[in-house]
Amino acid sequence: MPDPRRAVPRTDQLLADPRLREAADRLGPVLVKRAVAAAQQRCRDGALAPAAVADEAVAALPPAATTLRRVVNATGVVVHTNLGRAPLSAAAVEALRTAAGATDVELDLTTARRGRRGRGTLEALAAAVPDAEAVHVVNNGAAALALVTRVLARGGGSVVIARGELVEIGDGFRIPELMESVGARLREVGTTNRVRLEDYAAAVDGTTAFVLKVHPSNFSVRGFTSSVPVADLATLGAPLVVDIGSGLLAPHPRLPDEPDAATTLRAGADLVTASGDKLLGGPQCGLLLGRAALLERLRRDPFARALRVDKLTLAALEATLAGPVPPVAAALSRSVHDLRARAAAVVAALPDDLGASVVDSDGAVGGGGAPDVVIPSAAVALPESYAEPLRALDLPVVGRLERGRLLLDLLAVDPAEDAVLVAAVRRVAEPG
Repeated sequence: MPDPRRAVPRTDQLLADPRLREAADRLGPVLVKRAVAAAQQRCRDGALAPAAVADEAVAALPPAATTLRRVVNATGVVVHTNLGRAPLSAAAVEALRTAAGATDVELDLTTARRGRRGRGTLEALAAAVPDAEAVHVVNNGAAALALVTRVLARGGGSVVIARGELVEIGDGFRIPELMESVGARLREVGTTNRVRLEDYAAAVDGTTAFVLKVHPSNFSVRGFTSSVPVADLATLGAPLVVDIGSGLLAPHPRLPDEPDAATTLRAGADLVTASGDKLLGGPQCGLLLGRAALLERLRRDPFARALRVDKLTLAALEATLAGPVPPVAAALSRSVHDLRARAAAVVAALPDDLGASVVDSDGAVGGGGAPDVVIPSAAVALPESYAEPLRALDLPVVGRLERGRLLLDLLAVDPAEDAVLVAAVRRVAEPG
């Protein structure tokens, strides 16, 4: 009998298929050849007819040259860390396309000389926080605090911080260890649950580089507690750095206890650090706002180069600041009445025998922001068994399991994606 492996189509023949040639231009030859090799192996194993190898390779091609996949966030968590935190606005996505090619990121087109990097972004950030004398941007919130610590505490200066603010920021990373890794000597004051102004005052001396106040954004301590307001810490005579965490630039009516940059600066902070991909709703970056003299020291330090953001981040951040309302802000402004109406429309578009229903839901900010704030929301309740197949779709839908049901919470879902939810559930309910 002839060896069936001799019937396997040759690689060059398969790569000549117009569909695979087009895919090689779009995805690159490596991914296409990988799909071809896998289909050829199935043919050698006798699981695939030779005539079907090309079709199998085409079907196995990934949708893009990245392994990242877009998902629908129906968890009810607006800033979901596992789903990439803040989704970007359409304006920010368009800005990314502009920045993807050659740009004038460091070129003054009028003089043809080198210009200030990301000047438009910095101007937009300064305009958004007029209480700041100067602004700077680095690659994430932890980098912002690391830069401040390395520059201001260089030479052995101490950093005074309350014990209750020595927080862990996620994935095992801790504020004290981060600061010590760049040379800080920490001087802890107070106890886990209580700290007073006199505790800080007793610790501040000639060796103090700065006083640090960290907002414990991902947890809360209740009961017999006390902390010291920014305005009081500003009277100590040492530079005051405040890490507000989630990047809220101005007060928000739904988040009354979440610190914001404008209020913190007006209260007397010399520097404010924050993340850009949480409540601000922009790309991952670290924001530094405050006194011009301090910001210039940070900007000119050699270590700042290692934390520099790229042109894509600059473009997306500028569009977030100067463009339309980003998705995070839009989600936080949604009324529960509108969410219930949307959920009812989704349920009405699903098969009656599915048993879908509209339920009230408790949404959350996420990303470590406002841990005690419950945002009234609405969800579509489905059988728990739908969770896994919905995540397995080409466009995965991620909800949350609660009391034996799958809830598709609409708080973080753009209204334009409601039809996507309907199509996804129908596809699972009516396979084939």
